[in-house]
This record gives sequence, C-alpha cells and structure tokens, in this order.
Amino acid sequence: MEVKVLVAAHKNYQMPTDPLYLPVFVGKELHPNVNHTFQGDNTGDNISSKNPTYNELTAIYWGWKNLQNLDAMGLVHYRRYLSLNHKKSLDSVLNESQVQDLLKDNDIILPPKRNYYIETNESHYLHAHHHEPFETMRQVIHEKYPQYMPSFEKVMKRTWAHMFNMFIMKRKPLDEYCTWMFDVLSEVEKRTDISNYSDYEKRVYGFLSELLLDVWLECHSEYKTVEVNYVFMEKQNWLLKGGKFLKRKIMGHGEH
Repeated sequence: MEVKVLVAAHKNYQMPTDPLYLPVFVGKELHPNVNHTFQGDNTGDNISSKNPTYNELTAIYWGWKNLQNLDAMGLVHYRRYLSLNHKKSLDSVLNESQVQDLLKDNDIILPPKRNYYIETNESHYLHAHHHEPFETMRQVIHEKYPQYMPSFEKVMKRTWAHMFNMFIMKRKPLDEYCTWMFDVLSEVEKRTDISNYSDYEKRVYGFLSELLLDVWLECHSEYKTVEVNYVFMEKQNWLLKGGKFLKRKIMGHGEH
C-alpha cells in the first residue's frame, strides 16, 4: 500500500526522516522565497493562495488532487503528530510500518477525541469565532446535503471532537470526504463577507472544517476508524490556554 502523510508547515522546521512523511509548505504561492526544501502546495491543481483563509486545508487539497497514485493519504502538522506513544520525539511518531499495520483492519486513523466537557462543539465555536459563517455552513448543508443534517446537529451537540484536521485515510473515504468538505466550504465562502475580519478570524474556513470531519464520519459509519495518540512537540502553557477558554466561555466572542 502506497501511503504518504503530509506535514503542513509555514516555516522552516525539523521534519521526521521516515519516508512516510512529506513536508508541505502551505501558502507557497504567497511566499515563494521562504522555503525551497519542502514541497510547495502551489503546483498542479491547488488552492495555495487561499492559505490565509483555509489554513492547512491547502495541503490536503494539494495532496488529494495531485498524489493520485496513493492508496492512502494523511495530514499532520509540523508541531503535531500521531503516535503510538506519548514521546515528544520525531523518532517516535507513527512510522510507515505502523501505519500499514493499522490500515489492514481500518479505513481511517484519527487522533484522540478532544473533550470540552462543559461546552458543546457549537457553543465552543460560537464563543471563539464570528457566528455568521457557522450559521451559513448549517444552511449550506441543509440545502445541498440534507441527508447530513441529522449528523450535523448530533455532532454540534457533542462535547468532544477530532480536531486539527489530522487523519490518515484510504483513498475511497479520502476522495468522498474531500469532495464533500471542499464543496461545503466553497459554498460558505461564496456567501460570506470576511473583509472586515481580523487576520486571525479570516482563517474561518480552516476553523469550520474542523467541525466537518466528525459530521462526515457520523454519516459514514461504513468506514472503520481507529484512534492513536496525539503528540505536541513543544511545551504548552496550559494555564494560559485554560484562561483563554474560560474567558471565551464567560465573555463570548462579542457577536450575537
């Protein structure tokens, strides 16, 4: 089985040496001179110029469209990896042999669920971001993919989700998921004016996509999934992250 895991990066960074991994510089069309070592997301069929609004999805789109020889493809981040352990070492991340073994009996490899405990996926999103794109996404799914609405509403009421757009999928589910997900986001993009958003909030389509993976999975139970560990390679300030979480919960995003 031919498998590649893309490593989305927007700057120079140390990468795993396992040939399973393909570093992809995202937004290469906008920053042609920053990195000449990693694969750019601006060759062939691509949406590289949309990286400020689509985030790591420009790498997923590039791989999906241009690596047609693959039997399975995945995405991780330059600081976030999948692993069978919790070691913060590039030598300990998921390797090709382990991926091949996991895909013998599974169609999709996922990170662990991220649990918000006191918030649903919907309230968590709305406390952190503008409301309009979320409601537009709901409307788009209702209009174009009504069969997904029960799954959408179910997932939005959950207090957990598979985040970060991290996964490894066999070709069939990959094609089906990307076709659906990019169509939904493209329609939301057509209907949304983000010209007055901050640079951070302009990353809206990447943020929305993190909710779509579980909606799609909920609607496609025919595919077998397995979770493995998630490793963040750098130190995290959990006190700061927790403070920001509580501030959003109490104060909200400011849009009603």
